[in-house]
Amino acid sequence: MIKTLQLLSVFTFLLMTSCEKVLFQEDVTSSNPNENFEYLWNECNEKYSYFSLKEVDWSKVKNEYSNKVYVGMSDDSLFNVLGGMLKELKDDHVNLVSNFSTSFYGVEYRGQDNFNWRVLVDNYLTTDFQISGPFTHNFIANNEVGYIRLSSFANSIDSENLNFMLDRYKNTKGLILDLRSNGGGAIANVFTLLSRFVESETIVFYSKIKSGPGHEEFTDPSAAKVHPSSNIRYTSDIVVLTDRGTYSSGSLMALATKALPNVTLIGDTTGGGLGMPNGGQLPNGWRYRFSITQTLTTDKRPDFENGVPPDIKAQFDWSDLSKDEILDRAITELLL
Repeated sequence: MIKTLQLLSVFTFLLMTSCEKVLFQEDVTSSNPNENFEYLWNECNEKYSYFSLKEVDWSKVKNEYSNKVYVGMSDDSLFNVLGGMLKELKDDHVNLVSNFSTSFYGVEYRGQDNFNWRVLVDNYLTTDFQISGPFTHNFIANNEVGYIRLSSFANSIDSENLNFMLDRYKNTKGLILDLRSNGGGAIANVFTLLSRFVESETIVFYSKIKSGPGHEEFTDPSAAKVHPSSNIRYTSDIVVLTDRGTYSSGSLMALATKALPNVTLIGDTTGGGLGMPNGGQLPNGWRYRFSITQTLTTDKRPDFENGVPPDIKAQFDWSDLSKDEILDRAITELLL
């Protein structure tokens, strides 16, 4: 676990220091619409990490959107143009933020909503479910399966919470980790959780950071490894539930499970967002960010930035709120 934390510390340092200084220039002050447009387009052109995978012709995008910029246009109009240009990347790690608006793509809306908490409580968990830190959990399926809901990786995950839950469900036939509509958070929490599901050092993905102005200029890939925790670990079968709302660190968790033989992904393809974002400030003071890294599979392919596919596809049926088809499929898989 110490080595994992060291890796994360180095990765965070690169994002917060080296990349900030090397990739992003000092702030320049100007309210000229054309200068702000050129600045943002150029920053993305030299530093965004997924042009090739997303098959975006950034020069063509420039030609389209530059025609909408003119001297004397309102801030609101300029923001709509710049935000629209960034949305062409179809990446929710790409944002523009002013004091009056924030632009985002909205990848979760590319698929149907697959999660309903009330259905879970009414038909599976009952109201005596447990809350341990960021986790909501209980026995389901006649106490044969443990269900754990994690709606975000933003809040700290501590050992006491994990020890309590994994001890509670240690005799179950399987464990369900529900990451549907989990929009992400701290990557360190992903490794903390994964460390409870492995018995030996495991490479779960690779990462590389944008290192030059060319669209394919990156550092060499660096392995992200999970080390088994010295605390309680769960070694039986695990199912992780995902949907289009599973994003960023949620997608990283989904990708990492591909390297774990005892874990099965069920649900819908995640929203993606595997690139780590960083950014800066436009000449007019608006803040921007976009992905400057690529996260690669264990065979070093960037294929899943647009979403990690499930091992077993399942969808929620909104015409029948007496059951959760995705959860039912997970229970079936574990009790086979």
